[in-house]
Amino acid sequence: MLFREIFQNDGVKEKFRTYVIAEIGQNHQGDMALAKRLIHRCAVAGADCVKFQKSDLKRKFTFSALDSPYDSENSFGSTYGEHKRHLEFSEEEFKELHAYATECKIEFSASAMDEVSLDFLVQLGLPFIKIGSGDTNNFPLLKKAAKAEQPIILSTGMQQENTIRRAVDIITGHNNSPLAILHCVSGYPQLANETNLSLIPKYREEFPNLIVGYSGHEEGTAITLAAVALGAKIVERHVTLDKTIKGTDHKCSLLPEELKQLIQEIRTIEVAIGQPVKTIQTCEIPCKHKLGKTLVAARNLTTGDCIKESDINVKVSVPRGIEAEYIDEVIGKVCKTDILEDSPIGWENLVYLN
Repeated sequence: MLFREIFQNDGVKEKFRTYVIAEIGQNHQGDMALAKRLIHRCAVAGADCVKFQKSDLKRKFTFSALDSPYDSENSFGSTYGEHKRHLEFSEEEFKELHAYATECKIEFSASAMDEVSLDFLVQLGLPFIKIGSGDTNNFPLLKKAAKAEQPIILSTGMQQENTIRRAVDIITGHNNSPLAILHCVSGYPQLANETNLSLIPKYREEFPNLIVGYSGHEEGTAITLAAVALGAKIVERHVTLDKTIKGTDHKCSLLPEELKQLIQEIRTIEVAIGQPVKTIQTCEIPCKHKLGKTLVAARNLTTGDCIKESDINVKVSVPRGIEAEYIDEVIGKVCKTDILEDSPIGWENLVYLN
């Protein structure tokens, strides 16, 4: 499914399937070959989009932040700057990955982590620009992104409700293009008791003109499936080829086979949600014929008897009688024929008086 399709819904969001984003982020370890393997595996798994992160380090970080020591088991350098430079793809490498994703028939996008990166991603012609949770309160970046008139997905981790409302107002005030917001908890991994999925229906009610989704960092898939059941129409999950390798995101990421299983289960949930109209399903008809209750005579009734409530029992009957819910319509009717005790009462047994 293409990203734009979830906004072409004539106001009936539930008719359109969930858009699944496979977040590669920086799980590529700075290795183009690994990045391409991840793109291919996510496409095979059935994801709609692969997403990366793009930063201009000097625009995103202060010099002191880049120069700070980074002594960690997850480090790719002695300073934080060295670590981030190792994980950052160049603009030419991004163009190459974009082209490869097109070959794999999967959409490609990225989070714009600063204004320089935003300009580049807008020029790249992506289906949407992602604004990560860390920039939801970066109002200058939001304004610039909105003025680019690109579809935007906004994550909401690490933010208060008032900040999210202000962010939405800023974007919608400068942008007529589609906007989606993702409920998100920026824990790596997040715990179930920190997830608060009840915000999804709340956002759907508060922002009826927006698409609401879920960006998850939990281990496993149960919470993500619950998010879909609660109405998330976009799902974003990190993916990796090895949960044990260096990096903070790998532990809360899904392996390609887990992503494939998640997508299959999401599709099942979408079908199961259906529409809020209660009817007798085709699969229920055999059971209804076998066990459904109908009206039978509680005693021998003769032609001309006026049927009282005490004359009727509700039972499983073969053959079937009048459906049990019509008992009030039968009471007071006159028998057109004799009806033996414990025999079904049919409409053909009754006289209709004007």
